[in-house]
Amino acid sequence: MVSQPPDRPDAAQPRGPAEPATDVGGVSTLSLPGIEFLKDAVDCHVHVCPHINARTISVFEATRQAAAARMRGIGLMDNFGNSSGYAALVMRELGHLGVDVFGGPILEPCAGGVSPYVVKIALDYGYGPGTGARFVSLPTHHTRNVAISEGRSPAYIEDCFHVPLSGELQDATKEVLDLIARRDIVLNTGFVSADEAARLCEEAVSRGVGRIIVPAVDHPEDMIRDIVATGAYAEFFFFGLTHATHAVGANVEAQINSPSAVSLSETAARIRAAGPDHAILSGDLGIAVLPPPVEGLREFLLTIRSAGFADDEIRTMVVRNPSRLFKVGQSASA
Repeated sequence: MVSQPPDRPDAAQPRGPAEPATDVGGVSTLSLPGIEFLKDAVDCHVHVCPHINARTISVFEATRQAAAARMRGIGLMDNFGNSSGYAALVMRELGHLGVDVFGGPILEPCAGGVSPYVVKIALDYGYGPGTGARFVSLPTHHTRNVAISEGRSPAYIEDCFHVPLSGELQDATKEVLDLIARRDIVLNTGFVSADEAARLCEEAVSRGVGRIIVPAVDHPEDMIRDIVATGAYAEFFFFGLTHATHAVGANVEAQINSPSAVSLSETAARIRAAGPDHAILSGDLGIAVLPPPVEGLREFLLTIRSAGFADDEIRTMVVRNPSRLFKVGQSASA
């Protein structure tokens, strides 16, 4: 267990009723409809680390705003490296606010690629035991699935990460899975195709990986059912429902790499295919053309409720499931 200052509330402890305009760490909570959904919520997909494109707020501001909304945790994601160091720094400076901030690497080429060496460093990269990576993500942009959707050149596509649908996985991929299994942290399958994600889940489970999350916003419903049958969680995030999908320069490169938008009806059907007990809702926010992560998550949860989901189902998908998956309130090695 990570040591905590005496005045830091234990993030795993239940909190009192959410009250609008409560001052936490010098920041007032929002007084808006749906703020109650954020109490004890965990947003496992927050992009407020330094970036080549503008961010709405910093990692410190994101943590203060999460505390003000009485959230339980946020997961920092960095398309260019390992975010566990940022998370450890935030916890050292703002841990007394009671928000469990965690991170891990996205294995993009600029971060070292799908490399066991990169993962070994990330596992302990922080400020002492329990502050290293809580997840490892396979590439989210430099995959054949994404490259094909962008109309990239054959040479570019060939160079991108993929999951073979038959035969052996790449040696480096298998070593990464083994490292994840030994430390009992989360595998994020990245932006591979639905078929690749299903194959990866099966292989990961066979190698002892017990914590898996699959970005599933654009996966077919039948494949989502197959994926969650392996024990994985299907992740659905706000970004794909927003105008950011039309913004030039929304992602790593200005000219390409703008994902397709998905409709609310499509998202709702895919969530139902997974089932609330196997789904996680997150923001994927931080980009300057969208609201800051806390406000964006509030908007997303209200939008999901408008699609017919019960309040308790929403809390399952934004509180219980991510808290359990990412060991929120515990050390990564507990």
